[in-house]
Amino acid sequence: METPLSNRAVISTLAAPAAIGPYSQAVKVGNTVWLSGQIPLEPGTTELVSENITEQAVQAFQNLSAVADAAGGNLRNAVKINISLTDLAHFAVVNDVMARFLEEPFPARACVQVAALPKGAQIEIEAVLVL
Repeated sequence: METPLSNRAVISTLAAPAAIGPYSQAVKVGNTVWLSGQIPLEPGTTELVSENITEQAVQAFQNLSAVADAAGGNLRNAVKINISLTDLAHFAVVNDVMARFLEEPFPARACVQVAALPKGAQIEIEAVLVL
């Protein structure tokens, strides 16, 4: 008998940083993929790409894109993106970076300020894709 999660697939790629906790980079059920939050770590390391918010946003989107690719899609398949920032003063910078990785029609999005993020990152981005 098939259960609702019997077609669940865990997505993993070396092209993005490994999970730093008890979670998967992404999980696919049917044609929907939930991508875990990506912070601006360089793949293969546990180091932040830099302290610069633009470079951090670019790296976080590159990491998210790599996981989307591993799931058989890309960021154009995103229907929802959630962005967490440690300082909402970076909102415009993040919008500019996001526009480099996505095109119209843009997915739904939330952007919130949080007190802190893992590894001292200034940004974390997660997404939901429909393939």
